[in-house]
Amino acid sequence: MGNDRCSNSHLFTTKQLFALLLPLGLEQLLTIAIGMADTIMVSSYSESAVSAVSSVDLISYLFITLFSAFSTGGAVIVSQYIGRRDIKNASIAAKNLTAITVLISIAMTIIMLIAKDLIIGLVLGDIESSVINDAALYYIPIALSYPFLALFDSTTAISRSEAKTKRIFLSSLLMNIINISGNYILIHLFSLGALGAGISSLISRIIGALLMLLLMMRKDEECSLRGILRTKIELKHVKNITRIAIPSALDGALFQVGKLIVQAQIAALGTSSLAIHAIVCNFNGYCNIPQNAFILAVITLVGQSAGANRKDEERYWVRWSILWSIIITLLFAIPMYIFTPQVVSIYALNEATTLEAIPICRVCLIACTFLIPFAFIVPNALNANGDVKFTMAVSIISMWIFRVALVFFFIRVLKLGVSGVWYAMYSDWAFRGLIYTIRVSGSRWQNKYAIRE
Repeated sequence: MGNDRCSNSHLFTTKQLFALLLPLGLEQLLTIAIGMADTIMVSSYSESAVSAVSSVDLISYLFITLFSAFSTGGAVIVSQYIGRRDIKNASIAAKNLTAITVLISIAMTIIMLIAKDLIIGLVLGDIESSVINDAALYYIPIALSYPFLALFDSTTAISRSEAKTKRIFLSSLLMNIINISGNYILIHLFSLGALGAGISSLISRIIGALLMLLLMMRKDEECSLRGILRTKIELKHVKNITRIAIPSALDGALFQVGKLIVQAQIAALGTSSLAIHAIVCNFNGYCNIPQNAFILAVITLVGQSAGANRKDEERYWVRWSILWSIIITLLFAIPMYIFTPQVVSIYALNEATTLEAIPICRVCLIACTFLIPFAFIVPNALNANGDVKFTMAVSIISMWIFRVALVFFFIRVLKLGVSGVWYAMYSDWAFRGLIYTIRVSGSRWQNKYAIRE
């Protein structure tokens, strides 16, 4: 980062950190706010529509994880090349990343469309036919949006590696304005319900992806995608990217499969439980606004430190990210905790469902504040240095033992209902956070190498 790179100073100044994190935080705030608005608009249409949208989104995340893992892998590689000041290889890796993620996303779209009925049936089971019908309508435009979402993910990952996050926020702002405007028009004015929500998402993702691509193709861009169609995919860069991406993809895919199993258990509890779960997910997302900004930023902070061979900096930025994520999250969580009843009432659900959701949402705010930094910021720091196999193993073990197994116990044995799902989730976060913290406190993770020539 220019003249700030020296052995006795930090690689990032306060000004640079502010420029990196503020747009990421605003982007997360915007995304969650619009997501909550979407859910509110859909829920005002019908309770079955909000259940259908949340269920399809869980299906969607399984496939999105597969190509977003490549974006993360590419971000690590590009960050480390930038840390080395090897801009030529950083640019080539960026082009290879973009090509790979788009190709994978096209394959995922084809799979999703061919297996539509099978996938919806597996997740929703014997739930009310109105939910299944709404899910089928929402499903198709969401599947068609994957290639554009993949292009947006890869270009934003590259921009984060360059610490250029302002453009990400502005692109996300435009996407979300289009999305919420489209939802209002298609859901309320044309009464298209879940289908309208899907079409709005498709249009917004197309525009956002094309805008980011145009920005990344400028001549003065550090990791320009200009001439990407003529760029040869180089085996060296593919290997480096996939070395990070494949364990991340496997971890993410199994994680989403576990979530789908959990979702099936929630669906069995009925439409009201699905609606409560969707609302708590919104609270979780709101509380994670600052957490997610640090989760994304730590790849740049630790990745560039690793590329510059500054082990002291790697450890510093991990501690710094954990501390400040908790402090800033408290500023979000405390007012939301106080006004939880008022916020939940906005969703226009029946009185019994609203009363049941309030305590679950409040516990979620507390758990998110203190568990997420250790469960998700720390492993991203480990990944940024190439320690992906360890984080994959811990994540998979924790997911299946704590989240999936405990859900069955809490729901079927203790009869805790949808709250049991979240208790199992908190157990998962706590366990993986403990193991990752022990790992990052040692030194073995700093002996891994993401880039191999």
